[in-house]
Amino acid sequence: MPKILVSDPVAKAGVEILAKEYPVDSKQKLTPEELIALIPEYDALVVRSETKVTKDVIAAAKNLKVIGRAGVGVDNIDVEAATQRGIIVLNAPEGNTVAATEHTIAMMMALARNVPQAYCSLQNGLWERSKFVGVEVRGKTLGILGMGRIGAGVAKRALAMEMNVLAYDPFIRAERAEALGVELAELNDIFARADFITLHLPLTADTKKLINKAAFAKMKKGVRILNVARGGVIDEADLMAAIDEGIVAGAAIDVFEKEPVDPNHPLLKCPKVIATPHLGASTAEAQVGVSVDVAHGILAALRGEPVTTAVNMAPIPAHVLEVIRPYFTLAERMGCLSATLAPGRIQAIDVEYAGNISDVDTKMLTVAVIKGALSPFLQESINYVNAPGMAKSRGIKIKEVKIKETDNFANLIKVRVTTDKDYCCIKGTLFGNEGRIVMINDYRVDFVPKGWLMIGPHIDRPGIIGKVGTILGSHGINIASMQVGRSEKAGNQMMVMAVESIIPQDVLEQLKAVDGILDATMVTFESLSI
Repeated sequence: MPKILVSDPVAKAGVEILAKEYPVDSKQKLTPEELIALIPEYDALVVRSETKVTKDVIAAAKNLKVIGRAGVGVDNIDVEAATQRGIIVLNAPEGNTVAATEHTIAMMMALARNVPQAYCSLQNGLWERSKFVGVEVRGKTLGILGMGRIGAGVAKRALAMEMNVLAYDPFIRAERAEALGVELAELNDIFARADFITLHLPLTADTKKLINKAAFAKMKKGVRILNVARGGVIDEADLMAAIDEGIVAGAAIDVFEKEPVDPNHPLLKCPKVIATPHLGASTAEAQVGVSVDVAHGILAALRGEPVTTAVNMAPIPAHVLEVIRPYFTLAERMGCLSATLAPGRIQAIDVEYAGNISDVDTKMLTVAVIKGALSPFLQESINYVNAPGMAKSRGIKIKEVKIKETDNFANLIKVRVTTDKDYCCIKGTLFGNEGRIVMINDYRVDFVPKGWLMIGPHIDRPGIIGKVGTILGSHGINIASMQVGRSEKAGNQMMVMAVESIIPQDVLEQLKAVDGILDATMVTFESLSI
């Protein structure tokens, strides 16, 4: 049974969800050496920001399948190393959205009105009203860098305060920006026009020290800077210099490049800077939210189900997931079935989507097909993270095609696996929420792909099926059900027989020796996790 390690403090609600399914050990404040020694025992790891999941930790994690970050940022996890090992890395991007959004607004208002500085002055027995004259946010221009959930939340609230909102995000479409009521703009345009700039970007190679000396030189004099995202996106030395030069009127910082921040950090000594100790997600509601969200993600990963919050695989929007979710098991088993029935080394996998399903993004269904096709033949664990890479490294060509029209079905998936010796083409669809195979090559069939199946094309001749039954019975193999499909080419049929135990290879050879039997293949789905 999978075991889960929780190495950072996580809200009880999430731990309880995990513990209902699997054994959970909570061990906090582990040294790197202690974590490396412990991690081989575990299949899943839950962290916050304290635990550093390094390349060395991942190398030692021989059983690890998933790392869950109870929060948004994953810069404490070596995602590249995890991906290379086929380990899913997931986060909880929605659980703290409101908390981080509200903290940004709180920091912006405190920055605009000098609230912390005025309070400290008052505590020191002073009454310095003229010293702390602030600015109004109404009518000011707010530049938002990063329009994910938090950036969009900040925009919504800023618009309610009658601010003008400019947004930079290379992945947002114009229609989305229009719906949010913001103006899309390039970085340099925001730098030139914005009175306030707030950062909501992940820390990546592209965003590290994005806000630097060159960026400050392009900004409007008197701009105010906020960072409630990730430390390291701002060059802290350059920010200090920009304040000293009078370019930046003030800054509100919740995150630092190195945390805990040095108490003697120049920014903490600057009267024009207000700071908090990484409190963006620190609400009671957010702590529960991220723990619950990451728990559900961990369970999905351990069950082999698609993980919507994985950071090292293609994300699946909720509206797309709603459409494609019922097809995952079918797609994976179609991949397995077609690869098993096609002898030889796989050279290409072609997937065609027809009908209404062709209207949505089906990339992850194609990944499910690849996962299913490779799982029976590889010793390595195959999942939604590493399946495309596994195919690529073996020179397998992947092709996805969409067509609108289908014959007789509202939706139809066709999987064709081509090998160096032959090919197999499978068609499948849903009846209700049950996946069914409706075509194998040119044989019309109708069966549910599950359990143990014996698939045998044969000449349409009396007595063949009876001989098969006799052979299986003599070896104590019970037939649970059987379906016979006719080839579109006259003269041949295909039996699809569900059996209650695996048919040994020597028995399969006896079946193949029956006059009129063209082939006999045992198909199982035991290598698949869903």
